[in-house]
Amino acid sequence: MSRSNQPSLFTADLITAALGDAVRKLNPRQLIRNPVMFTTAVVALLLTLLLFAGQDSLGIAFKLQLVIWLWLTVLFGTFAEALAEGRGKAQAASLRATKAELTAKRLKGDGDAYEEVPATALKVGDLLLVETGDLIPSDGEVVWGVASVNEAAITGESAPVIREAGGDRSAVTAGTRILSDRIKVRVTVNPGEGFLDRMIALVEGAARQKTPNEIALTILLVGLTIIFLIAVATIPAFASYAGGGVPVAILAALLITLIPTTIAALLSAIGIAGMDRLVRFNVLAKSGKAVEAAGDIDTLLLDKTGTITVGDRQASIFRPVSGATPEHLAEAALLASLADETPEGRSIVILAREKYGVRAQALPDNAEVIPFTAQTRISGVTVNGSTIQKGAVDSILNANPDLAGTAAATELRRVTDEIARAGGTPLAVAKDGRLLGAIFLKDVVKAGIRERFGELRAMGIRTVMITGDNPLTAASIAAEAGVDDFLAQATPEDKLELIRKEQTGGRLVAMCGDGTNDAPALAQADVGVAMNTGTQAAREAGNMVDLDSDPTKLIEIVGLGKQLLMTRGALTTFSVSNDVAKYFAIIPAMFVSIYPGLGVLNVMGLTTPQSAILSAIIFNALIIPLLVPLALRGVTYRPIGAGPLLARNLAIYGLGGLLAPFAGIKLIDLVVGGLGLA
Repeated sequence: MSRSNQPSLFTADLITAALGDAVRKLNPRQLIRNPVMFTTAVVALLLTLLLFAGQDSLGIAFKLQLVIWLWLTVLFGTFAEALAEGRGKAQAASLRATKAELTAKRLKGDGDAYEEVPATALKVGDLLLVETGDLIPSDGEVVWGVASVNEAAITGESAPVIREAGGDRSAVTAGTRILSDRIKVRVTVNPGEGFLDRMIALVEGAARQKTPNEIALTILLVGLTIIFLIAVATIPAFASYAGGGVPVAILAALLITLIPTTIAALLSAIGIAGMDRLVRFNVLAKSGKAVEAAGDIDTLLLDKTGTITVGDRQASIFRPVSGATPEHLAEAALLASLADETPEGRSIVILAREKYGVRAQALPDNAEVIPFTAQTRISGVTVNGSTIQKGAVDSILNANPDLAGTAAATELRRVTDEIARAGGTPLAVAKDGRLLGAIFLKDVVKAGIRERFGELRAMGIRTVMITGDNPLTAASIAAEAGVDDFLAQATPEDKLELIRKEQTGGRLVAMCGDGTNDAPALAQADVGVAMNTGTQAAREAGNMVDLDSDPTKLIEIVGLGKQLLMTRGALTTFSVSNDVAKYFAIIPAMFVSIYPGLGVLNVMGLTTPQSAILSAIIFNALIIPLLVPLALRGVTYRPIGAGPLLARNLAIYGLGGLLAPFAGIKLIDLVVGGLGLA
């Protein structure tokens, strides 16, 4: 699925398979899902049955050609859809190869004893052991250990990622491979419900439903077809009143020329190809509605940690208060962090050893670890009769009430405010009730993100960073990242309230996040983009999953959404304009014998009435396969204003749709006349 390894639009294998599928799609039970093409097929069938029946001024050879081109019109429509689906099926085959024959080491108890079982036998809650070189057999959460994982099978990227217990980087996906270490994974899905299974269903088109935009357009096309059907049905009466008659074959040709067959034939292919392009850009959309909504996004909310920032805060400076030295603070911080397996804890140990030369490798046997809890927000250690505490500033001060109002507490507040203004997160350290200072934990903003947010701003999208940090830290990170606004000290409820407020104002909202606490907001947003590195809860709540875990990917997601809507609109404009132009070819030819004055409308100077009719029907059929590449690739999107964009599309596809039939039908008429086909 790497973007650099995308298959061509047209290969021999794809075309061969699509031709077979196109014929199978002529099944009325499938064809009726596209009412316009179903109507075309009914008309073609009627003319086929009447081919040798009745006598009229039209020869059998002429009527046979009409029948053939009408059936080709239907076949070209089913071929466009089959080709779009075929590209998805090719991706599904490679995904199935990734998923095939997976086995699991299912743990028997609390130890490392395991039994090997097929991945299909796993169920939610099973505990698995996955070691170096093993393929992860099921979607799950890492509950013990840390490992380097190759996710190229689903992301197409060769760089390994870290998966570890706890935090927002614990989710693992079936079919990815462990490169180092070992982890224990708790299964979170039943067989057939995993991430790869959903991807396979998506790219095959099996789970794709029509979007509201498609449904509305289908209703419009059906309405136009009914109107033209009624209009054509009244023509024989007018012709009879004028003392003439119109053969059934001519009426059938008129109907198929008038109804919007071009956009009807391509509509499904446009939708399938739009989602296919998103998948090829390493984004999994769970619905076509989400892709369309992305094209109209007004506000983007982004979780800070793991989305705007790298996600792992790193210790960068030890800031002692009066009475303590940096070395003393570093030694205490290291002892308090030796048992801390979080990325922040490990970075504190590394900084103390590398910058201050603290040599302690392990805690003494008599040491007692103070575990971190959400209630205390403090961790640490008791060793050799001394208690060292590390945690949030307020939590440390509250745990040591004797420090209130002291000079050390005042100085600590000043130091931590400086850290917060610099965009960092402060951790206070105390030993036996005495403040030693603070640790500067630095949030690292992802490279290039400021420029990408500038691109979003140019597209008219407002960016808002959401974080649980204090306002000073949030303001610093927001300024460095280049977002338009931020919400600090945000709870899940605050995120929901902000999204609902934006939606109440009539704006479409996108949310990017990776943590369990982001799940409610991801579910509420019009477009919820979960990072693949995030938790299972986040990935389930969002209606899109970014396999590259790049929050700026929303720029491409918005572009692809706009491209889908523009492609549909452009080809609809082209189709309607085509129909207007085709009237000038077929209507004068139909009625010129009854109303000779209509001859002045034969502006193209077509050879004969029959040649004009046949040429229009041939053009009507051939324009469908000629537009298939555009339907699959999509109209090029450029971030310009709505007015210039509308003017450009009307000029290209509206005017182009009017002019193309004149040139195309005239050229075909010359060929038809030259070969004596009509």
